[in-house]
Amino acid sequence: MGNYRKLGRTSSQRKALLRSQVTALILHGKIRTTAARAEEVQSIAEHVITLAIREKDNFDTVKVTAKVPRKDKDGHRVKQIIDKDTKAVLSDSHRDADGKIKHIENGRAVTVYDEVEKEIKKDHPSRLHARRQMLRVLYPVTEVPQAKAGRKAATKKVDLCQKLFDEIAPKYADRKGGYTRIIKLGLRKGDAAMVVQLELV
Repeated sequence: MGNYRKLGRTSSQRKALLRSQVTALILHGKIRTTAARAEEVQSIAEHVITLAIREKDNFDTVKVTAKVPRKDKDGHRVKQIIDKDTKAVLSDSHRDADGKIKHIENGRAVTVYDEVEKEIKKDHPSRLHARRQMLRVLYPVTEVPQAKAGRKAATKKVDLCQKLFDEIAPKYADRKGGYTRIIKLGLRKGDAAMVVQLELV
C-alpha cells in the first residue's frame, strides 16, 4: 500500500490533477476542492514554497547589453531597407505616403535594433536546481485578458517560479512551515464529499 491517496485515478491522471491544482493555488492564492485532494495538494505546495524560501536570495545581479527592436509611436517595429549586396541602408524615399516600405528589387526590409544595458538576476546553481524542481510540478501559465479589444497584444506568459521567489517567499521567510490553510465549506450535493477551500496563509 502506498503512502499517498490514489484519488480514484491512474497515476498519470492523478499527477496531472495535482499539478494543475498546485499551479492554480500558486497563481490565484486559493482553490476550492475536496478534502482528500486538498491534503495532497497542500503537501506538494508547501514543499514548493519551502524551496522558494530557501533559495530566494541565491543570485547575482549582472549588467548585460541586449539588442532591443526599436518601436514607433504605435508600438510596431521600425524597419529599414538595406541593399542585398552592399548592405548599405537605402534612403527613406523608398516609403509611400503612409510610411510603409515599398518593394525594391535589390533591397530587403530589416528591423532596426538599439543596444540597451539591462540588469538581470543570474541564478546560483542551487537556485537553478530549485527552479527546475518547481517546473517539474508547475504547469506553464498564459494570462489572456477578458476584454476582446487588444487581447492578442495583452496576452502574456506568467513566470510562476519568479512569483514564488519574488512575492511569496519573502512573505513567509520568517515562518517555519504552515504556509497554507484548509477551511471546510460543507458537503457537496450529489456525493456528499467534503468541500474545502485551500488558501495561502
